[in-house]
Amino acid sequence: MDAFYASVELLRYPELRGQPVVIGGGRDAAPQMLPDGTRRFAKLRDYVGRGVVTTSTYEARALGVFSAMGMMKAAKLAPDAILLPTDFDSYRRYSRLFKDAVGTFTDQIEDRGIDEIFIDLTDVEGESHELGMRIKAAVRQATNLTCSIAIAPNKLLAKIGSELDKPDGLTLLTMADLEARIWPLAAKKVNGIGPRANDRLASIGIVTVGEIAAADPARLQEQFGRTYAEWLARIARGIDDRVVVVSSEPKSMSRETTFERDMHVARDRAILTPALTGLCERVAGDLQRKGYAGRTVGLKIKFADFKIVTRDLSFADPVADTAAIRRAVGECLKRVTLDRRIRLIGVRVGSLGPAADDTPPVRPVQRELPFDS
Repeated sequence: MDAFYASVELLRYPELRGQPVVIGGGRDAAPQMLPDGTRRFAKLRDYVGRGVVTTSTYEARALGVFSAMGMMKAAKLAPDAILLPTDFDSYRRYSRLFKDAVGTFTDQIEDRGIDEIFIDLTDVEGESHELGMRIKAAVRQATNLTCSIAIAPNKLLAKIGSELDKPDGLTLLTMADLEARIWPLAAKKVNGIGPRANDRLASIGIVTVGEIAAADPARLQEQFGRTYAEWLARIARGIDDRVVVVSSEPKSMSRETTFERDMHVARDRAILTPALTGLCERVAGDLQRKGYAGRTVGLKIKFADFKIVTRDLSFADPVADTAAIRRAVGECLKRVTLDRRIRLIGVRVGSLGPAADDTPPVRPVQRELPFDS
């Protein structure tokens, strides 16, 4: 889906079409209705805090504002951009609509998140371009949103191709297109080549996919080790044997929050404790809505110096209710030395399995804790 969250918001606020819009503000960024029936929108220049950009319109991206960028940095690049709060309930609803529309063509669908799927079209009748146009039309009819599709021999090329002609693109790739369309691309365009790997490739003079293909395998192995070097050589030749995974079970579910400022363990107890409880409630809601329970409960804390500490507690019987998760997190918290300000907290439930109606909740003992009495 094209700039998915932002596109959903533009359905709600069509007067913002063509403008740089950034999604990621809190409730205070909600538009205000004026007496004359128009809306007053928050500007990015007025944002104060440490949040990150959830997504942005293509007009904002042209100004250098992208997903996961710090909001304060974004405000320096695009101070006049419109700022909107996130509305995940709405995004999930549109996600279901577009996936249901694609499901009318095939049930061979791999869910890759709220705005992306892989589809196996091997057994679907129709010429590729015509089929792609039909799928795009079905998604547009169901959501009034655009998507970009790549039809290719494998998942690697389909993923890369889906980015080539955004927005509202339809890209057809074959192995014969590798040299002309894939090799000139920057190495970082390949999913799996992250910033560190990209920098290391650049340090040895490799900046494009084609240069990876032409590189000495021994040199790649010297830099990255045998496994990753062999993977680089394969992807540079467009080789990917992964199948479309139609059904998969999640290994864990988690929620976390980054605070607007670093929290003092004692003085900010009134903020930290409700935030921790709220995360437990949200994880429990996710589990119960999707029908899972887990045997491991985990706590994550990122301190002001960016050091991350995690603690886990495992049980013989699975848990899914808020109270059990909250007590388990409390036990984990006792095992953390809280000697610095806190930037982020997170709660995770892992080792998931289908929830049983008669699953007894496990009840760890709760004691008084440094910021959690």
